[in-house]
Amino acid sequence: MQASLSRPAAATILAIALAAVGLGPAASPAAAATVPAGSGSYTDSRPAGTSGPTTNTGAPVTPKVTASAKGKPVPTNDWWSSLAYQRYGDNPYSTPMYGHPLTYQATSGGLEVGYPTTPAVVGEGRQYEYAHKADLTVGLSGLNSPDTKADDWSDWTVTPYWSDGTRTLRTTIGHGMPFVYAKGSGGDARITTAGTPTVFADNGNVLGVTVAGHHYALFAPTGSDWAVSGSTITAGLGGKDYFSLAVLPSTDALATYRKYAFSFVTGSKVAWESTGGTVKATYSLTTEAKEGTERGTLQALYRHQWLHTSDALTPYTYVSPRGTMKVRESASFTTSQKNQGVLPALPAAGGVDKARLTGYLNEVANASDPFSGATDTYWTGKALGRLAQLVPVADQIGQPGIRDKLLGLMKGRLQEWFTAGGAAEFSYDKDWKTLTGYPASYGSDTELNDHHFHYSYYVYAAAIVAQYDQAWAADSAWGAMVKTLVRDAANPSRTDTAYPFLRGFDVYAGHSWASGHQGFAAGNNQESSSESINLSAGLVLWGAATGDTGLRDLGSYLLTTESEAITQYWFDADQQVFPGSFGHDTVGMVWGSGGAYSTWWTANPEEIHGINVLPVTGGSLHLAREKAAVKRNIAEMERENGGPAVEWRDLLWQFESLADPAAAKAKWDAGNAGYTPEQGESKAHTYHWITTLDSLGAPDMTVSGNIPTSAVFTKNGVRMYSAHNHGSTARTVTFSDGATLSVPARSTATGTGTGGGDPDPDPEEPGPSTGNTFRLKSGGTLTTATDGAAGADTLASADGVNRDGTPYRPTVYEIKKVDGTLAAGTSTAFRLRVDAGTKVGLAPQVRVSYDLTGDGTFDRTETFRYFATDPVTGWEEYTQAAGTAAVTGSLGDLKGGTVRLEIWNALGNGTSQVQTGTDAAVVKIPYV
Repeated sequence: MQASLSRPAAATILAIALAAVGLGPAASPAAAATVPAGSGSYTDSRPAGTSGPTTNTGAPVTPKVTASAKGKPVPTNDWWSSLAYQRYGDNPYSTPMYGHPLTYQATSGGLEVGYPTTPAVVGEGRQYEYAHKADLTVGLSGLNSPDTKADDWSDWTVTPYWSDGTRTLRTTIGHGMPFVYAKGSGGDARITTAGTPTVFADNGNVLGVTVAGHHYALFAPTGSDWAVSGSTITAGLGGKDYFSLAVLPSTDALATYRKYAFSFVTGSKVAWESTGGTVKATYSLTTEAKEGTERGTLQALYRHQWLHTSDALTPYTYVSPRGTMKVRESASFTTSQKNQGVLPALPAAGGVDKARLTGYLNEVANASDPFSGATDTYWTGKALGRLAQLVPVADQIGQPGIRDKLLGLMKGRLQEWFTAGGAAEFSYDKDWKTLTGYPASYGSDTELNDHHFHYSYYVYAAAIVAQYDQAWAADSAWGAMVKTLVRDAANPSRTDTAYPFLRGFDVYAGHSWASGHQGFAAGNNQESSSESINLSAGLVLWGAATGDTGLRDLGSYLLTTESEAITQYWFDADQQVFPGSFGHDTVGMVWGSGGAYSTWWTANPEEIHGINVLPVTGGSLHLAREKAAVKRNIAEMERENGGPAVEWRDLLWQFESLADPAAAKAKWDAGNAGYTPEQGESKAHTYHWITTLDSLGAPDMTVSGNIPTSAVFTKNGVRMYSAHNHGSTARTVTFSDGATLSVPARSTATGTGTGGGDPDPDPEEPGPSTGNTFRLKSGGTLTTATDGAAGADTLASADGVNRDGTPYRPTVYEIKKVDGTLAAGTSTAFRLRVDAGTKVGLAPQVRVSYDLTGDGTFDRTETFRYFATDPVTGWEEYTQAAGTAAVTGSLGDLKGGTVRLEIWNALGNGTSQVQTGTDAAVVKIPYV
């Protein structure tokens, strides 16, 4: 069975030590009252005998916040929640918090700050982590606070607060922020280092120090002077109340970072829009100038962000558990992605045997207990999700009786939960400003875990009901309760005084967190990313079915953003995130400090791989975007499992069908007779899913429609377009390849479309990189795939300095885990197209490097002579025929090795471009 991300496990296989956090005073329950919501209702007090948020010993706990923050909805399930939710009685400060690139932990004397750059692989090789280790502590002389509280917060920043009665300290920290901004009174600024620091710059109020190999800059008000005494560094504030520090990517970055030292970040905000098949999001910081007029700042973008921005980035980078972070010199940046479509169900296909499918549907509809004895929020939700998948399927094959029976079962159970006073109900907690369903499960009550998982099923099921019964979904009927669940789990409002903004979703990290309290040494965590996606898909469908475009577009933003995070951080699709020493191609859980090939409840490989697949729905199509990664995932599962899936075979068949429908269909044909479906699945749904994709082809994620309820499938070079129109009038859907599809009102349409471009003859990616020819792919990867989109990357200027032979701000392309036998008599070859436009005197240069064992050390580097471009717009070809300029090291067989190509401008004072994604953007290595 599935377990929650933050569920305590008696026999956990994770090598994670719990850290301690602290208690808050308990609140006495008020007299219960029923709060009406349309035809439904919830209570404002918990049912008798139940519990709300507690410490680990079961004592009631309330938010640990300052007086100025009291009454504000606390965003539990965040990267910093242990500041406000004291889970452990002996730690009233915080557990480690992973902001990236910096890590933090509050203590009595201030804020520990670390920058972990070397991963450890622990737990018998099942977990990698960049664990918090303090390089220094930011505080005030003499500060000894009895606790740390949350004083203020915004979309991805937080301000912890310390006070010992004499001294008061506030620091503002956040995701992607290389700075820590401090405001204090009652004492001098004090920095305590973990060891004796090495001073590399001393300019009075600006001090550069190296601690544990990491470079920091300390900034005190103008006129102040930092004094170093052993491991203690102090500065008087001269009547001011501010100072700051920054982790530097290199010592020569000090001048750049000094420029922004007194531009203090005061808030953070994301704004999104979904239009015409594209989802755009702008991430902005607000600042105030403590000195001078500078209001800009520096921020580090995660991989899932910089892959999708065209905004200029500096050459500065940081190490993180999510791969390389790249620095932007601005207070904002914008990402743009193709909308990841959602369908209520896969469309009709000729290969489906309607009689057989009807039989499977009747097995579910006529079961003695279609809810399988479920009583709590999670397992009831799973059962609702199982039925919801079958409603449009029954409708599709002309079985209105089965459809309506399933709808009746769903309505009945939803209405039971949406009505206060029965055996199942929702209850509002005024202290934590959260809605909890009782009976609860997996700490959804006592730890505020997993609300987005549990409630995703209710929202999705309600969306399917709304598709067929709009009156039921009206606010005056049951829609008000659906929206109340949405407000708890994914509230789009920052001004709602009853619920926090996007409780579970971390807009900067790009994914949700599951633990309400974040009380772990490894930070917060999320296991079942696919259940988080289930909520996003439910929002798309609910919003489309009810005409709420705001919730529909919220769902599109959440789904599209988290899809890329899953691709990179759970599945490592580009093989650029997991450390080379971590021997897995996927993780079951992402932690603040890294990732783990594990679940909360089992080491069974089927469930480690399957937990990020379930539930399989029309919102799962996004997983088809990286087909090579899906194939690697299945191959690893079968290796670890000692053979094909058994317990969760249906889930994993469906997952495989997103990349290789024929292979999945063969497994279904051979193994469908005697298996028991996973608890949220049914033979009806699995048969329909696998057979449909075998008929239509795998999802083609290179094309998107201009409405979020659309998708494209490709087989044998033929694209099939599908879209569902929830509206009351017919409409034409336009796809990004130019094809159009007419869709009747309240219907799904499927066809070859009109006016579309032809797909590649073989649209599916090949398997793992076993060939010796790699294409350059925008985003920094080398791939054997030949179906990617053509593009171009910009090569940074040489800034007027001769960079011949030494990479300067290079554009890097890399592939890991390559096996190959050195081929005698051959050598590295490449074919690249470059263009300097009308710029004079530019010279792109290439270096190819080989790390033979993947240990992080390059055993062989080959630097080629640069190519002098002409000042005429148009592509020019640069190949290995230019000859080598320098060669170091020796080649040998590749065993899990890494191949890297770097290209940079060796001369000139302008940018140029290199082509990507074509047969003129390749490197061929001397291996077989």
